[in-house]
Amino acid sequence: MPSALPNQPGLPLSATPGQAERARHSISLIFLLNGLLFATWAVNIPGVRDHLHLSAAQIGLALLAVGIGSLLTMPLTGHWIARWGSDRVTRLLVVLTLLSLALPFLMLDLSTLIAALALLGALNGSLDVAMNAQGVTVEKTLRRPVMSRLHAYFSLGGVVGALLGTLLVGRVAMLTHVSAVVGIGALLALWAGRALIPDLAASEASGPQETTGRLNPLVLLLGLLCALGMLSEGANYDWASLYFRDVLHLPGGPAGIGYAAFVAAMTTGRWFGDRLRTQLGDQQIVRVGSAVTAAGMALVLLVPHPVPATLGFALSGLGLSNVVPVMYGTAGHALHGKGIAQVATLGYGGFLLGPPAIGFVADAFGLRAALGIALLGAVLVALLSGAAFRMVRPTSQPG
Repeated sequence: MPSALPNQPGLPLSATPGQAERARHSISLIFLLNGLLFATWAVNIPGVRDHLHLSAAQIGLALLAVGIGSLLTMPLTGHWIARWGSDRVTRLLVVLTLLSLALPFLMLDLSTLIAALALLGALNGSLDVAMNAQGVTVEKTLRRPVMSRLHAYFSLGGVVGALLGTLLVGRVAMLTHVSAVVGIGALLALWAGRALIPDLAASEASGPQETTGRLNPLVLLLGLLCALGMLSEGANYDWASLYFRDVLHLPGGPAGIGYAAFVAAMTTGRWFGDRLRTQLGDQQIVRVGSAVTAAGMALVLLVPHPVPATLGFALSGLGLSNVVPVMYGTAGHALHGKGIAQVATLGYGGFLLGPPAIGFVADAFGLRAALGIALLGAVLVALLSGAAFRMVRPTSQPG
């Protein structure tokens, strides 16, 4: 059976297997805290909007600041990792990012809210790169896949945050809710950061594909695949409930069933993804997964009925579950910290720009036609992934 990681018996380790196992638990907690952070913000967006008396366009502008902040700092994080190590950068950024979550709830008008959200996005974008780089370091040390499970913890954190929001939103003050998450989360982050492990020295992490400041062809192709995968992921996250409400005409709560099916399937797929990566290899996981996503989206769009649509969104989530974790891991093994930063930046562009593009197309041609963009993105990942893994295979991927 093919391994999802290269067989490198002479690879110098940055820590013992026991230290790496402790680091795996710690970085898993950090991924969970990051998911909790985003869910806590998401469930309180309506409260912030009402508190500041913002229009839909104004809150949309404020939300855009999160993405812009992330895109500004992601490309820089690879240099910070190369200089100080993903362990130190992650240890600092996870605490700062959690603390910055409180700022939007303290702002008094739109301009200060935009500034606070831009800072939150900037810190979180860098944290996203650094914690994935640390995940790759743990994966290299353990010599077995862990990236899919780490991303499952992020999804699980989102579920925890959503459930906590269901219990607290409207029952306690927003600032009380957020302060509790920030305070407990920051303490847990400080504790978890102590067990992170240093990266391989650049001279030890050999690989002729190590990237410099420019974007080499492998970075561009991995970034494109990541962007297409995140475009499809963002489309499902942002438009599933609207599809059930506006196209299938389900009212209120039932309209969320497609979103729930997608998130549940994605979390499950990520939880068991590393085992499948070991059995099938990364290339098959990406190719088959994206094909399953395309089939699921085709079912959603061609059979406009709640039952097949729910199944279709579940298939989409299952298929997409391991695409982005594998892209991040592949970039880290072949290109190291700077590669993850560049690939993550390109990928996040797809997540940021994809859902608005679908909105514009939906206005012109309808939501069913617009969601065809997500289907097309999955098809392109299936078709192009082989070329990326052929480029990687000589130095860092199995045959």
